[in-house]
Amino acid sequence: MKNKSFIIKGDIIYSDTPEKLLAVKDGYLICKDGISGGVYESLEEIPEIYRDCDLIDYSGKLVIPGLTDLHIHAPQYAYRGIWTDMELIDWLNFHTFPEESRYKDSDYAKRAYEIFVNDIKKTSTTRFCAFSTIHVEATEILMDMVEESGLKAYIGKVNMDRNSPDTLRESTGESYRNTLSWLEDTGKKGYKNVLPILTPRFIPSCTDELMTRLGEIIKDTGIALQSHLSENKGEIEWVGELCPDARFYGDAYDRFNCFGGEGNKTVMAHCVWSSDEEIGLMKKNGVFVAHSPSSNSNIASGIAPVRKFMEAGLNLGLATDVAGGTTLSVMRIMTDAIQVSKLYWRLVDDTKKPLTFPEAFYLATEGGGAFFGKAGSFREGFELDAVVLSEDNIPTVLSDLSLCERLERYVYISGEMPVEHKFVAGEMLF
Repeated sequence: MKNKSFIIKGDIIYSDTPEKLLAVKDGYLICKDGISGGVYESLEEIPEIYRDCDLIDYSGKLVIPGLTDLHIHAPQYAYRGIWTDMELIDWLNFHTFPEESRYKDSDYAKRAYEIFVNDIKKTSTTRFCAFSTIHVEATEILMDMVEESGLKAYIGKVNMDRNSPDTLRESTGESYRNTLSWLEDTGKKGYKNVLPILTPRFIPSCTDELMTRLGEIIKDTGIALQSHLSENKGEIEWVGELCPDARFYGDAYDRFNCFGGEGNKTVMAHCVWSSDEEIGLMKKNGVFVAHSPSSNSNIASGIAPVRKFMEAGLNLGLATDVAGGTTLSVMRIMTDAIQVSKLYWRLVDDTKKPLTFPEAFYLATEGGGAFFGKAGSFREGFELDAVVLSEDNIPTVLSDLSLCERLERYVYISGEMPVEHKFVAGEMLF
């Protein structure tokens, strides 16, 4: 469906605030040229300028904003669900790095990325931020496939010039030149759905010289950046040894203009062990946090203090972090985020209340969507991403559930159930 102006009828739910859901039964969602015109309770309320739009009737179906996955490793999708009995550094060395080295083979990359893109397209995710590998050709293969899929994404060629195997390491000069070449190539392609994003894997894999050059690229171009931060205690100690002048892990990025601030949109994954000083700098610089509860549990990193992030006013969204995480379902990540926040409250700090369902839903929609601009909501003026959910495979004898109760039930028990219909920036993908 190429017509980007229409009206959706259905049981519509989206966030009013981080703490409150708006639910309109048999409501009308307006899309005009790919942008939301708002939600109305009846046909009579719809402004005259929208009256000529086609009506798409999803009566009885839940209609929610598309979800955003702020951090995922596309080349790791091939081995999700295995090798989760190690902590981060050993897991990288024994499994992740050998697998990512295989993406030098463009045929392998095509086969693997085709599976990844086909699967993520079926989910409730409409936007995501993804790591590729150090390989320019493989990264462009992934970008081409995502562009064709209709999904919106930031995708990054990874930078690594130290502390990695020979098969997955460039020299500093190679990493810099290959990054510039990749940016030039992607700029010529004129992507509408995909944007490049600088991707230093993390401080241990990038020398000061390489980080300096990446910071210069940011100053010259304003390109966004993604990386990892304070995920694992051993990793943090390592950063302290490699960067003795840095006050804390985030400062090791900030020294090179790679930690948010004016003209630098940045998302950092995990932040499990971020200090108050680090959180303060993230707030000051507008850094986004990609909370990855499933991955943090699987590779024994810990429990990120999400309530603390929210109280500090950080930009915050959710992330699957495949293959640390084992699912592409941001629905599942919502429930994981709620559950681990309860453990944090019970076992770590009883002053930090657990996440509520409306808060987790906000993080999955408008919270993470903000990295892409005005996305993740049905409020007027937002790009219209929507997914239509069928409850046919969730039989029940209950007949008096509210829309919010139906949504909560769906999120908790849907697993990786494909969505029924998906719209991205007003374009119907299926």
